[in-house]
Amino acid sequence: MPVQILVIDDDELSREVLALLLHSAGHAVETADSGDAALLHLQTVQLLPQVILTDLQMPGTTGNELALRLRALCGPATTLLAMSATAPDDGSDCAFDGFLVKPFTMETFTAAITGRAAKPVKEGNGATATILDDAVYSKLAASMRLPRLKQLYALCLADAERRLATMRQAASGNDDAAYKREAHAIKGGCGMVGALEMQTLATSMEERGLSDDHVASLREFLVACERLRGMLIAREIIHDRASEVSGEDA
Repeated sequence: MPVQILVIDDDELSREVLALLLHSAGHAVETADSGDAALLHLQTVQLLPQVILTDLQMPGTTGNELALRLRALCGPATTLLAMSATAPDDGSDCAFDGFLVKPFTMETFTAAITGRAAKPVKEGNGATATILDDAVYSKLAASMRLPRLKQLYALCLADAERRLATMRQAASGNDDAAYKREAHAIKGGCGMVGALEMQTLATSMEERGLSDDHVASLREFLVACERLRGMLIAREIIHDRASEVSGEDA
């Protein structure tokens, strides 16, 4: 039976990818762009979600406070899962039923909602030089048409470059917290679409903050954006040629 799921995430890219993957897995999905928006939504719905999957680092109501308010509205029957690109070390997930590290597979999600996930395990192959995770790309490509896939990766690149501009402003104002916050958001979004090189660089930038070489890191990230863009264009050309050959054979 389809599971009724509410996804809460202020990052548009993460919401898009999660909704797509959960829909493809046969679930019924609604989304909200903040904890406060989700709380308002839950006060008006007739059918409460069976699972709520929420990011931990968002503006407004978040963390354990959000979990307690969600529980008050939904009761004990709803499974509350927190997620983030980094496992928290401040106890901000204590009031949830489970925690998932982005990106995660649908198998890991299923294990979490059926009680088989004992503790969070970070997934991924640890690659530092790979531009794009072929497994993630293939899974997304199988779930949507090519124009929609192109839009998704264009959203990823636009979001990363917008956040990179915010990081430059944070650096000029010596705002280390804002710099790390944007790097964390980039890491999560890139992880969802398998942009491994950009995810790895964002992870390093979050961990190091405004270090002496942060300017070089920002430049390196822009180069990584162009590498991903070039790879996506190459894959589009290959796809078009394959389609032409199939048409000729037919």
